[in-house]
Amino acid sequence: MGQKLKIAGWIGLGVMAGALTTVSLQTVARSTLAPLPLEELQQLAAVFGMVKSDYVEPVDEKKLITEAIAGMVSSLDPHSQYFDKKSFKEFKEGTSGKFVGVGIEITQEDGLVKVVSPIEGSPAFRAGIKTNDLITRVDETAVKGLTLNEAVKRMRGEPNTKVVLTIYRKDENRTFPVTIIREEIKQQSVRGKLIEPGYAWIRVSQFQEQTVDDFARKLDEIYKQDPAIKGLVLDLRNDPGGLLNAAVAVSATFLPENVTVVSTNGQTPDSKQTLKATVRDYLGRDGADPLKKLPAGLKKVPLVVLVNEGSASASEIVAGALQDHKRATIMGSQTFGKGSVQTFRPLGPDTGLKITTSRYYTPSGKSIQAKGIVPDVMVDDTEEGSPYAALRTREADLGKHLGSGQGEEVKDPAREQARDEALKRLEEESRKPVAERRPPEFGSDKDFQLMQALNQLKGRPVLVSKTQVERKEEPKDN
Repeated sequence: MGQKLKIAGWIGLGVMAGALTTVSLQTVARSTLAPLPLEELQQLAAVFGMVKSDYVEPVDEKKLITEAIAGMVSSLDPHSQYFDKKSFKEFKEGTSGKFVGVGIEITQEDGLVKVVSPIEGSPAFRAGIKTNDLITRVDETAVKGLTLNEAVKRMRGEPNTKVVLTIYRKDENRTFPVTIIREEIKQQSVRGKLIEPGYAWIRVSQFQEQTVDDFARKLDEIYKQDPAIKGLVLDLRNDPGGLLNAAVAVSATFLPENVTVVSTNGQTPDSKQTLKATVRDYLGRDGADPLKKLPAGLKKVPLVVLVNEGSASASEIVAGALQDHKRATIMGSQTFGKGSVQTFRPLGPDTGLKITTSRYYTPSGKSIQAKGIVPDVMVDDTEEGSPYAALRTREADLGKHLGSGQGEEVKDPAREQARDEALKRLEEESRKPVAERRPPEFGSDKDFQLMQALNQLKGRPVLVSKTQVERKEEPKDN
């Protein structure tokens, strides 16, 4: 990694910051520029002049230029983005694991903000905001027409200030306002426990600045409770990604030293690198290693990694590394497919550009982009199946998504039919009492996939999915 700081923000499934992406924060931009298309730039200048002189009312010149830049960048792919001063500050806050807001993980659907999950213990969680709720207004501003980042800005604010979210809840077919008092959201990215003697569960919900320390601390606690661990479940379901160095560290916990964790490749020399299971690659420097004191048995303990469609970016790097090195059995559903790298290039003292510069590759050379990680063992959400899996958004569903760069894209003709069936099932489910509709908590004894992971570790039969198949990359929507 050298002196580069690897950071990640969240868009799509991310936490109120905008990117679900891994970013290389560099101190200087590239000094060489490609030849400029002069005719097109003259047209741009002409349009700018016409708008300035002929528009019905005076316009803010700086705002016009800023929005032209933002529009140009957003046309590339879902993860490239222009940062003004405020949005870059919010982006950095997202990686620290704390920010002032309402506390929801969000994506965008049909121009509205869709709730992926309320953060446990947050104001939104306490106010009863639910997964799949659609936010139609923030205070008096309609969300339709706003970018995800603009909606995020309106939901954030100062501590102890009020924001009113207008919610449309599909399964109840009603719209209603929810008043929330903003507060600093501190996210605990690591949870874990002994499930039973000899078997433990540890969950990483996001890869943040404190994740490696918290991960090492939780594993140490588990081993102190039971030094004779016979099997471990690493739960990365609905983990939208985050800091690259944290992903390398979590992988290194279970891998031999110095093996490849992930590689990247793009046009520039800076975009070509290989990160290994070494202290220097996950700390970015020599120094105190939080993993050093962990039990040596972690390198060999039988390991199952749980993933689903919400596992993205950094969590896919971990799953791919452990799978390729045959260190773990990957179970669950095919992952999101966020396998591109974004680089931050400064444009001034407080603005910059986040631009896609390379793709991620697993140790065996497989591209993660728009494909994701295919589990070794496909396991449904419940014993009855995964009735809503077809409704979940993946990278390949995003407009202007970057292709994998490996082979042709394949259209799955059964996709729309599966979505129709899932919508009908959701409509039927909405008629049930609320208590019956709530999915089991991850890590509970009613967590079907976790119970199958335990069966795998114990050598018992696993209820393998009868319907899930590898989902091929679908054609880009240009």
